[in-house]
Parts: sequence; C-alpha cells; structure tokens
Amino acid sequence: MGYYALNRVLHGVLLAFAVSVFTFALLELAPGSYFDELKANPNISQDAITLLKTRYGLDQPLLIRYGRWLKSTSHGDFGLSLAYNAPVAPLLLRRAKNTMMLTGLATMLAWAIAIPLGLWTLTNKSSWRGHAVEMATSGLLVVPDMILALACLWIAVRTHAFPVGGMTSLGFDELSVWAKAKDLALHLMLPVLALVLSTLPVLVRHLRSSMAEVLSSPFISAARAHGIPRRSLLFRYALPAAANPLISLFGLSLAGLLSGSMLVEVIMGWPGIGPLLLEAILARDVYVVIGSVMLSALLVIFANLVADLLLYAADPRIRSVSV
Repeated sequence: MGYYALNRVLHGVLLAFAVSVFTFALLELAPGSYFDELKANPNISQDAITLLKTRYGLDQPLLIRYGRWLKSTSHGDFGLSLAYNAPVAPLLLRRAKNTMMLTGLATMLAWAIAIPLGLWTLTNKSSWRGHAVEMATSGLLVVPDMILALACLWIAVRTHAFPVGGMTSLGFDELSVWAKAKDLALHLMLPVLALVLSTLPVLVRHLRSSMAEVLSSPFISAARAHGIPRRSLLFRYALPAAANPLISLFGLSLAGLLSGSMLVEVIMGWPGIGPLLLEAILARDVYVVIGSVMLSALLVIFANLVADLLLYAADPRIRSVSV
C-alpha cells in the first residue's frame, strides 16, 4: 500500500509540475499584459509602470520569473496579485472553500441519485418508465452545461422560488443558526441542481452499462440458479463486482464537476474560484490565473489519488501487481 500510494503521489507531483510549466508558457504567449490599461492612463507615468514591473519581477526573463514563483509557492504564497497587491494564496483559499462546498455537495447528491436510478432503469429497461428515464438522461446528456445553468437561473427569476446570486442574503450575520443554515441551503439549491443535472446522465449510463456487463457474467447466472433473491443478487454480488469502473468514474466525475462548477459559479454568481479566475483573466492578473489553475489541478489530482487508493483497496489484482 505504501509503495503504491508513494508512486501515485509522485505521478501527481510530476503532473502538477507539468501543469505549472504549461500554464506559464501559455500566459507568456498570450497577448497583452496587466500594464496595458495603465499605459493608456495619462495620470500614470512610464517610470511608474517600469517601477511596478520591477517590483513584481515582470521585467525578468521567463525562467527567472518561474523560479521566483516556485520559491514563493514553497512559502505558501503562490505569487503576488497585481490587482489586489497581496499574496495569491489567501485570495484563493477564501474562494476554494466555497467551490469545494458546492462541488462536494453536488458530487454526493449526484451519486446518491445515480446508483439507485441506474439500478432501477436496468431492472425496468423494458417498461415505459424505464424508457422514459432513459430518454430523459439522453436528453440531458446533449444539453450543454451553460444552457442547464441558464435554464435553472431563468426558472428562479420567473418563480422567485430561490434566491439568485451570491452565497448569503443581506443581514445574514443577524440571523439565527437555523435561519443561516436555511438561507445558505436556499442559495446552494440552484448551482447544485445545475451541476447534478449535468453529471447525472453520465453516471447513470456508466453505472447501467457496468452492471449490465456484470449481470451477464457466469457467476451471476450460477448465483441466480441457486435461487438467491434479486435484491441480494444486485446489491451483494453484482454491485461490488462492478465497483472498479465506478470508482474510476468517481475520480473523473469529481474532476468534471470541479471544472463545470467554475462555469456555474460565474453564471449563478457563486463566490468560488470561477468568478475570481474570470476577473483575473480579464485583468491579466497572471499570478492569480496561475494560482487558480494550479489549485484546480491539485484538487483534480487529489480526487484521482483518492479514487486510485479506493481502487487499490477494492481490487486484489492491483494489490498483487504493485507488490
């Protein structure tokens, strides 16, 4: 277990290093800079702009800037924001908590619905209800995430059933604990719904195909011939046998939800990493862009590491290969 975990962590470190190099190279090739708008301001002299470039180290070659960023990252700062004139890490951490709350809740809810729904559609695939669910998931699968988020937002605006935008209401600090929890839950409802609707069809279809393959296996036929009840057959024998692809899918679904949450956050006005990244891109605040990309990459790497460890625990074949 220790060697396998260390191997996966080293892969994650190499991947994070590659992402950082790639992000730096892309930003270097992108046109424009944070100082372009300052140059258009007649109240800011060229000497002041040159002084700012020197202060932030942007007048140095790319390799030196990358080395300084690595040194800053080793101290936990992720560089210095040009727009906020502050270390990037505290800016990111405040937003990352909101993004992780949204993504974690959406992931749990999507899987809690997908597992029973996938099993139900598999066992009722010949009924009209099974066909209706299959058509609904197929329809949701082809709708872009942005359209789903805009549709949820439109329904909220038309019905006034849910608050639109933000994470809390005005006067949140004066509310009781129960009222605060209710207010936060109402604000979470729309973005979580948009994320669940975008992820649910993929989960249901993968679960259904994995279970269908297992149910056609000889050992399931033998178990069925021994008169084992259908419910026990599904949950005690078939579902554990189909766990491997589903565990791998768990890591991928978390990564997909994390990237999809950035778009939903921007549309819904949720104060996560997404709006901060968009503002940083528009302002060309390079170190905030790099920090946001790196934080997202680290979260995805961590999710896949958890999935790999779960797979190691669930599949004895992986344990025998890694010994």
